[in-house]
Amino acid sequence: MANSVNTNVGALVALSSLRSTNASLDVTSKRVQTGFRVADASDDAAVFAVAQGIRGNIKAYASVQSSLAAGEGLGQVTAAALTGISNLIGDIKAKFANLADGSLTSDQRVVYQNDVNQLVSQIQNYIGQASYNGKNLLTADTSVTFVADVTGTTLTLQTNSSLSAAAASFSSTFTGGYTAASNYSSAIGDLGTLELLVNSISAQVAAQSRSISLQKGFVDDLVDATKKGLGALVDADVAAESATLQSLQVRQQLNIQALSIANQQPNTLLSLFR
Repeated sequence: MANSVNTNVGALVALSSLRSTNASLDVTSKRVQTGFRVADASDDAAVFAVAQGIRGNIKAYASVQSSLAAGEGLGQVTAAALTGISNLIGDIKAKFANLADGSLTSDQRVVYQNDVNQLVSQIQNYIGQASYNGKNLLTADTSVTFVADVTGTTLTLQTNSSLSAAAASFSSTFTGGYTAASNYSSAIGDLGTLELLVNSISAQVAAQSRSISLQKGFVDDLVDATKKGLGALVDADVAAESATLQSLQVRQQLNIQALSIANQQPNTLLSLFR
């Protein structure tokens, strides 16, 4: 290689190597800082486009998860109210058995009747309080639907406003008709009708709520799997990238030193003129 003060070939080679190292260092540093192998379209346009589509699906599934969670909550609140009503019906049965005792005094009968009135009133309270997020299946006339997947499929919790009317009717019947021990059969029959309705609604709510819970569990698993797939597509191996970063930093220092040495080479020609 000719000695020249016009063209420093060694410096050009060192500079080219330094530029290449710096470019690799920029890429690796970005991966370490962001945690992504593909952070934007400049990294890999095709992969980034696919990743953005997957991210959009994940956002859509988040809305589905929220809707199903609302359905699950409403179903649980309704089931709790129905369980409470069923327990109250059992308590009322016990009071009816007391009222069937013909040896009760008038005052004792009034006490038991008042107890039953309070229990029946509590049934109405449970019905009125079975609300979740502004919805009440036991008082509304319109069924409530929830989004089940990103295609728009829905699941429904049906309303049962007939229970409130049945409870009010039973309360009226009891107040006006159960005044003596001989009224036991008709009273227990009326209560049995209300109990059958509560059991029927409970079974319906349980079945529909189970469908919502199962779908929610499936969507949760689907979102988790989708996120794992997205991570495999765009996430960086930070441990490996950190090791590469250190290696590139050492190479950068060596390139700088090589460039410095190459830049000193023309100065050696001055010694020829001394």
